[in-house]
Amino acid sequence: MGIFDKFQALSATRRDLEALGIDPFNVQIDRIVSPTEGIILGKPTILAGTNNYLGLTFDPEGIAAARTALENEGTGTTGSRMANGSYSGHRMLERELSAFYEKREAIVFSTGYQANLGMIAALAGPDDVVLLDADCHASIYDGCRLGGAEVIRFRHNNPEDLAKRLRRLGARVANTLILVEGIYSMLGDRAPLKEIVDVKREYGGYLMVDEAHSLGVLGERGRGLVEELDLLADADFIVGTFSKSLGGAGGFCVSDHPELDLIRYSSRPYIFTASPSPATIASTRHALRTLAAGTHLRQRLRENADHLHAGLTALGYTLGAPPSPVIAVIMEGKIEALKFWDGLLKRGVYVNLMLPPATPNGVSLIRCSVSAAHTPEQIDAICAAFADLRTAA
Repeated sequence: MGIFDKFQALSATRRDLEALGIDPFNVQIDRIVSPTEGIILGKPTILAGTNNYLGLTFDPEGIAAARTALENEGTGTTGSRMANGSYSGHRMLERELSAFYEKREAIVFSTGYQANLGMIAALAGPDDVVLLDADCHASIYDGCRLGGAEVIRFRHNNPEDLAKRLRRLGARVANTLILVEGIYSMLGDRAPLKEIVDVKREYGGYLMVDEAHSLGVLGERGRGLVEELDLLADADFIVGTFSKSLGGAGGFCVSDHPELDLIRYSSRPYIFTASPSPATIASTRHALRTLAAGTHLRQRLRENADHLHAGLTALGYTLGAPPSPVIAVIMEGKIEALKFWDGLLKRGVYVNLMLPPATPNGVSLIRCSVSAAHTPEQIDAICAAFADLRTAA
């Protein structure tokens, strides 16, 4: 046995893709024209697979803020938050996040992935229990592995199954962390958060909600599903990312627990990773202010999501969930999904292809993500490409 033998199955899958002449996982965007358009394979392409929910990546004021930080503070921190990488911008962003969520404490990580990795691994150790929704993101699973807690999955969006498993834990519930997401990234469905909170209130435990795909999308001020359902006070920890609605890179956690500050001294992904660049922090702070200031972008995003969802439904496609910025079309199999994805790209529409084992229940998905920056004409063009492929089939 050699160190590379474990990759044989992956290598065989790669050869199958090469035989089809389709490589969906190595697409190069030659040039970004706008939040919703790029040049791929030499031609203009509508970007409908970027998670750029509010379209803020080209916001002029955000770019100006990043440029100023770049000129005044340089290209990077070259160190971790604990060493030499906590600049004034990092601290100000943490204060602004805690104020935005009306929470006591906030902590900023270098990526959204590391926010989950760092928080879960620090909170849930070998003597603790993690109860997580089966469809949770890979970063949540990896955080559980790093911390070494006992991991118990409950059926996706099933509060009754969660209650049953909490009941079995007895006194160990006091050392249990419950993990769910606001909007799930694959199908775009929402957690039944009110029912999950009811279960938590009855049996105990701590609740962490990952709002990566619902920050900027749900709630009166864009604070996610916890706000939309008036459950901000019931989430012990809210984690999220800057790489979706805020158009940058980085992650965070907010909490009313004063012990959150101790995570800085116990979270390996926080302690040993270089902190976000000043330019990234500056653009994120501006994007957060934009999000907090108004609802017009969220309204436009909802209209675009409803538009695309209705169009694809009218064409007879099977969709994974009600309208949200994530609209997933369920395909019959891998080969069909591969060819369909390639057909969309050739028609000037870039989306995400999701295949097992990364997907729920072993399905293959054509995953679209909608932006507030998409024009109605672009949504119509996406629907037209789907219609053309429907006719071709």
